[in-house]
Amino acid sequence: MSRPVSLPSPTDSTHPSTENAGPLRAMLLMAGSCLPVLGAVLIAPVLPKMQEHFAAVPGAKTLVPVVLTIPALALALLAPFAGVIVDRLGRIRLLVWATLLYALLGTAPLWLDSLEAIVISRALVGVTEAAIMTCCTTLIGDHYSGRVRDRYLALQTMCASVSATAFFVIGGAAGSAGWRAPFWIYAVGLLLAPAMAAVLSKPRPENAAAPEEPAAEKKQFPVRRLAGICTLTVFGAMVFYTVPVEMSYLLDGLGVKSTGIIGLATAIASLATVAGSVVFAKRAGNPAGRLPLVFALCAAGFVVIALASSPVVVIAGAVLNCLGTGMLLPSLLTIAMSRLDYADRGRGTGLWTAAFFAGEFICPLVLLALESATGGLARAVGILGLASALTAGGLLLGSRRPAAQLGEAV
Repeated sequence: MSRPVSLPSPTDSTHPSTENAGPLRAMLLMAGSCLPVLGAVLIAPVLPKMQEHFAAVPGAKTLVPVVLTIPALALALLAPFAGVIVDRLGRIRLLVWATLLYALLGTAPLWLDSLEAIVISRALVGVTEAAIMTCCTTLIGDHYSGRVRDRYLALQTMCASVSATAFFVIGGAAGSAGWRAPFWIYAVGLLLAPAMAAVLSKPRPENAAAPEEPAAEKKQFPVRRLAGICTLTVFGAMVFYTVPVEMSYLLDGLGVKSTGIIGLATAIASLATVAGSVVFAKRAGNPAGRLPLVFALCAAGFVVIALASSPVVVIAGAVLNCLGTGMLLPSLLTIAMSRLDYADRGRGTGLWTAAFFAGEFICPLVLLALESATGGLARAVGILGLASALTAGGLLLGSRRPAAQLGEAV
């Protein structure tokens, strides 16, 4: 695999930050970006034990899986509102308080005995995750620009991918002590919040030296400039999450029953995502111009999976696909961030975050519908591959349009 990406120096930025927090600031922003990932995968290994514990509760077969998925739904619905609050109240204050609440609400199932109350607490965790993800991504956009920003956004994807694998393993290990044990990990927010309050500082807007615009002349929020990229992000999120969500079912359909082998295959795919992020961080140029190739790579991986007749071929297709998704996520985010001024960055990041997690939430639902219509999960993945290929073709044709028109279309 490629060499690890070192933290870029803020002095490389075209708008360098005036603070000297250095790598510690970047580490805290990356750690905060991993917290929503923790919520998505940490308790997955203990769901069967949780199902058994609440077996007598009416509707438990539905409510227990909701415990895992409802934070992502809450995040998708509320991230735009979090973005508005970020722009009005400030990034750091909201981030610190959201991280504290994340720890308190995340550990709530340790002492809650009602399944309904646990579901409510998990929905509230999603609210805090919306604020944390929006704040962290917004602060990355505030403190860095140009190639440095691109590299940090790629690093954010790498950290999320690595942490997803790590949290799955940690959740499984902690789950051996009981289904409640993994929820202790949420207490990490109690350590991060004070560190964020002490280290993070308010960034200087790029146009701080310019006189403030009169209220009547202030620009409206650039909805049109973000509409295309946010729509594309919903589909990109489905492409991104298909392999992590469906790998176990695909392998099971080919006779692989060992959870160890399935876990290893998922870890290999996650490493391919990291490798794709490394490639993105090391490549110069316009991310929008590379999107057709990235979607084509994802499509090729899906096609290999759809045609696979052995687990090895499925894993090979997954690696090919995840190499593409490792470049896809930072590309989409970089394009969105490049279209936002300081005053709009919180709201814009919130909209992009909502689009991404909406795609994550509907991904298994869409694949389930396609599987029902086609009679097999592999065929459903193949159709998603076809859609990815068509998207790549459409973007390639769109890239030949005048730049001003393309900026609004993608």
